[in-house]
Amino acid sequence: MSKKRDNSNSGANSYPPLGVGGSFLLITEQNSLHDNLDKKSVGELLLEMNEEDQLVALAVQKTIPQIEQLVEKIVVRMKLGGRIFYMGAGTSGRLGVLDASEIPPTFGMPAHLVIGLIAGGEKALRSPVENAEDDSETGWEELLSYKVNETDTVIGIAASGTTPYVVGTLRSAREHGMLTASISCNPDSPIAQEAEIQIEVIVGPEFITGSTRLKSGTAQKLVLNMISTVTMIKLGRVKGNKMVNMQLANAKLIDRGTRMIMDETDMEYIHARNLLLVHGSVKKALKAFLDSSNEMV
Repeated sequence: MSKKRDNSNSGANSYPPLGVGGSFLLITEQNSLHDNLDKKSVGELLLEMNEEDQLVALAVQKTIPQIEQLVEKIVVRMKLGGRIFYMGAGTSGRLGVLDASEIPPTFGMPAHLVIGLIAGGEKALRSPVENAEDDSETGWEELLSYKVNETDTVIGIAASGTTPYVVGTLRSAREHGMLTASISCNPDSPIAQEAEIQIEVIVGPEFITGSTRLKSGTAQKLVLNMISTVTMIKLGRVKGNKMVNMQLANAKLIDRGTRMIMDETDMEYIHARNLLLVHGSVKKALKAFLDSSNEMV
């Protein structure tokens, strides 16, 4: 049976201060509100996990003012040639790498503009790398190899908010004049103290005690979705509600792009498809179509 929850407030004060890390509340390590998991049916486990997951979007909603502030600043910097760097370890690092890797195919942006770095490097994407996250200097050294500057943005991701790899990177990045932000699931954590903008998504104890790949990971993915998607929209990578700059990486996307062109013009499918393939993106194809139409007027 799940323990009784007070749903009146999904913030930090809803949970007893069971886990304390240094001087801040370590909610992500608190005991799960669900017990005897190994004795429950599959259906019970799924329902209780879903009960917990429903709290995540509400917790993210409370951080929208901070996310808005971050996106506004990122857009200004990217228009000046700045980049986004996601820094994290374990699940948090993998989520940053995932979000960064989806920007080129979705929005047609060059891969060097949004970069995800994970403690332990490429190997850590699939296997744990011992002690990689405990080095507070490595992350900054990795950033230096990208010749970072004051137009760049560094976003540190750590559910606990304590990861030395992230803490050290944010500290150095901020000292060198870069925009810094943190995404964590504990209030007043070390990474928040090092960041200019603190996004603290307080989702409460995990379904399995301490397993931050669950609610915390979901929360981080939602926040990253919001940051990158809204940034790309404001940079002109979306028209209406369409991904007009997406890469034509497979037959499905070519078909989708063809139908976008058909929606905007009176072209038949075959002509729209040919135009798309000649110009390489929906945006360029539509511009070519409009230019040729204007010439005929």
